Amino acid sequence: MNIVFEISTKNYSDDLLLIKKTLSHMETLVGVSNGYSIGDSSSKFGWTFFKLSFTSNLQNRIEEKFTDMLNKYQLNSQSQKFTQFMTDYFQSKGCTVRIKMLD
Repeated sequence: MNIVFEISTKNYSDDLLLIKKTLSHMETLVGVSNGYSIGDSSSKFGWTFFKLSFTSNLQNRIEEKFTDMLNKYQLNSQSQKFTQFMTDYFQSKGCTVRIKMLD
């Protein structure tokens, strides 16, 4: 099952490029290709929103590779830990985004 995030940004073009570069690097790091897709964007109140989908294969490989980092988060569920990890990972690469997991 794919995991879907809603990404919120105030600087869509720059953050989109950084996200693509970051995820390309992540795919190489964990040995996955075509592990994500980016949906159409919409804008409201100065923010741009779009969906980012991960394949279960990419998610599982990220969780395996970064188990120790994910376990350091003091959150209740694995999905919350994964969401926070991806938020921190994107921000460490210069993306100023907010991430929300969609059910």
